[in-house]
Amino acid sequence: MRRPPIRSVAIAVAVTTAATLAGPAVEAAPEAPARTSSASDSPVTAAEAAAFAHAAATGVAAGDTLRATDVMADPDGKRHVRFVRAHRGLPVLGGDLVVHLDARSRYLGVTRAAGHVVAPATVTAVLTPGQARRRAAHAARGEAGAATLVVDARAGATALAYRVSVTGSGTTEAGGSRTVVVDARDGRIRSSVPDNDEFISPALARTLRERGTAATPPAGLADGGAARTRAARAGRYPVKATGSGASLFAGKVTLTTTRTARSRYLLKDPTRWNTETRDAGGRELESFARGRKLTDKNNKWGTGTTASRSSAAVDAQYGITKTLDFYRSAFGRRGIRNNGAGARGMVHFGRKVGNAFWDSTCGCMLYGDGDGRYFKKPLVVLDVTGHELTHGVVDATAALEPTRVDDEGNQYGEAGSLNESLADIFGSNVEFAAKNPRNPPNYLVGEKLGLAQKFLRRLDRPSLDVLEEAVDYWSPASYDTEVHAGSGVSSHAYYLLAEGSGRKRIGTVTYDSPTYDGARVTGIGRTKASAVFYRALTRYMVSTTDFHDARKATLKAAADLYGAGGTEYKAVGRAWAAVNVTAANTPARRR
Repeated sequence: MRRPPIRSVAIAVAVTTAATLAGPAVEAAPEAPARTSSASDSPVTAAEAAAFAHAAATGVAAGDTLRATDVMADPDGKRHVRFVRAHRGLPVLGGDLVVHLDARSRYLGVTRAAGHVVAPATVTAVLTPGQARRRAAHAARGEAGAATLVVDARAGATALAYRVSVTGSGTTEAGGSRTVVVDARDGRIRSSVPDNDEFISPALARTLRERGTAATPPAGLADGGAARTRAARAGRYPVKATGSGASLFAGKVTLTTTRTARSRYLLKDPTRWNTETRDAGGRELESFARGRKLTDKNNKWGTGTTASRSSAAVDAQYGITKTLDFYRSAFGRRGIRNNGAGARGMVHFGRKVGNAFWDSTCGCMLYGDGDGRYFKKPLVVLDVTGHELTHGVVDATAALEPTRVDDEGNQYGEAGSLNESLADIFGSNVEFAAKNPRNPPNYLVGEKLGLAQKFLRRLDRPSLDVLEEAVDYWSPASYDTEVHAGSGVSSHAYYLLAEGSGRKRIGTVTYDSPTYDGARVTGIGRTKASAVFYRALTRYMVSTTDFHDARKATLKAAADLYGAGGTEYKAVGRAWAAVNVTAANTPARRR
């Protein structure tokens, strides 16, 4: 699960032109002239020109400026350029779009978050920055930073607003920061979201408290093997080394580490872009640099029990590297942000924190040790890591956002549900890719947490998750369903696409996946289904994508990969129809 995200913030921060102004008045930026593209243009230049040339379709208008955040190239030469937007110098929340070009840089189409004009009625604020800071501090119960003017184009309307970062928030677990968006005209709180993504939602934590249920994970395994180290040339450090780790959940695992001296090893993997795990030391750190480096004299890490602080680090480093391996092997993705940078993790985050987080500010995974009551071990399970790091992938691509967040921090809405679903889908794929007999792969999520229902969520029949009351099928109520419950719609569609409907046994688990209309669905296999969903995420989804948009996105992806009208394309349509997402029941647009 995830803490309400920094989705809008990730977009806004990326376009920090005209940040904090001296007063409420805003000077309009010069309007960018429209231009046509040519085959010799760079993909970014061509896509930007196409966005202005096709303004009726893209929604880009006078006063808008675009900044590319990603360029995706296809084998056939097509390009997909993802942009964030500013309007008259002000970052636009919910203004993201993807422009699609053919091999000759000609415009093919657009995927856009806002279906309306993003220009606000006025760019003159009534509230001062100081007033906005005070309102934000009161709402988030913390210390407010600078107030920056933005255009809020989310939720089907456009307004001038202030974006304020509030640290030490009393409304988030283990402290942390929140980003609050305050209406610059009337002072209304437009949104208030924690800045990291949590695995255990506030709603689930409350349910466990009410039921008096504790998660009792199985005991770990003690380490019994000697480390295998790579001989270094005399005096030439650092070098790659191969060590062993005794984990809490995954058994004995091999770890690639860095040898920094004759008898000193660092838990840092030079073969995976220097991916590293550190120890937060029980502090609520959101700065990786402040974490304590983990070292060992003989390259043998952990004992398989919580008696050793390194045991949790073994699981964390193992899970992070296996997640990176999955994305690189399956999709050629070079790191979470696809930029050749390693991933980072910190174990022992805070005291009695029964959660794990993807922190966009830190750019790292944060693992609590458990609260000692409901979660008695660190939350370093493999599919938890795969789930949370996938939130990082989503942050770097579509940046899917919830429609709203309540006072407790629970999220609602289809885009947020889709985000949770993708994290579950690819988190389970990490298990399949790892092929660890101590952590058998399956379509269950959180099965090693020790919950009484034997899993947290499952993809074949999501409604078997009674803790979060997940749903199997789409309905109009999905628009405002809590995201972990709502994630069942697209997770179920994915399972049906991969494995088909009905009863079957895969590995150690028996599945029995129903369909909305009783029709039989034949799967196309996990590899193809995952390729379709990944391409849809990276090319055809934006921050506001809902389930019906996701249906269109996956159909486009299937057509790109396997041909329009082919077996895979038809299976995508059938899988979505089986969860009651069809062209016929598409709601009127709300954005």
